[in-house]
Amino acid sequence: MAPIRPNIADKRRSFRQLHDSGCFVIPNPWDIGSALYLQGLGFSALATTSSGFAWSQGRADGSMPRDAVLEHLSALVAATDLPVNADFESGFAPDSAGVAESVRLAVQTGIAGLSIEDSTGDPARPLRDLDEAVARVRAARGAIDRAGGDVLLVGRAECFIVGHPDLDETIARLKAYANAGADCLYAPGIRTREQIAAVIAAVAPKPVNLLVGTASELTMRDIAGLGVRRVSVGGALARAAWAGLMTAARSIVEQGRFDGFANAASGRELDAFFRGQAKAPGTG
Repeated sequence: MAPIRPNIADKRRSFRQLHDSGCFVIPNPWDIGSALYLQGLGFSALATTSSGFAWSQGRADGSMPRDAVLEHLSALVAATDLPVNADFESGFAPDSAGVAESVRLAVQTGIAGLSIEDSTGDPARPLRDLDEAVARVRAARGAIDRAGGDVLLVGRAECFIVGHPDLDETIARLKAYANAGADCLYAPGIRTREQIAAVIAAVAPKPVNLLVGTASELTMRDIAGLGVRRVSVGGALARAAWAGLMTAARSIVEQGRFDGFANAASGRELDAFFRGQAKAPGTG
């Protein structure tokens, strides 16, 4: 008899509970296969990556249309037993009413959480004015509440990754998003212990997501000790996969050698895993 899979309500409930205490990693798959592998490793939740998904479609980060992202979300939710948090970029709309509509559609995919960021994609004006950004978070909150209120809303302050590494402004924005209804706060780009501790203290008791997208001296023990509730990796896993492909392919075209396959995963192990006949490859 096949095991009973968790339904959407179960996933959303367990996702919220993960934010109540402790510290967990929410890795970022970019397709169904990577999502299933991460589930097989024993992670408790997953988050999409706008960059990883875009690259898999031959596009730059931030250029995927809303319908394609919604289809991607639906596919990951249906494929996995884990709650899925959506990297929903800036809401795929020019105004707060449009954000509300986009969020309504995202909630219908079965996601357990989603983030709304305050960047514009315009180098001349990389961050939205605070009032506008708050209105967009508030619109997302309203759309979630009208749909039942069980999807977790993440407010993102993008200051550090758009070339404006001002900690005071970052904190002010995060506090404003919390007041507008964000359940969890996220400032991608903060890295030092001092920055992390300052953000956590400022928005307490709301949980904080920390991005670790590059090699870091901080361990999970360190991060948990600082009070971080969850850790995501953004497009880092996708970039690691791309690095393997790039290294192997360049070895062929530039040197006529196939050394890049030395550390390739076993096809037999992958087939056995995806048939449901074995543990995730590499777990022993």
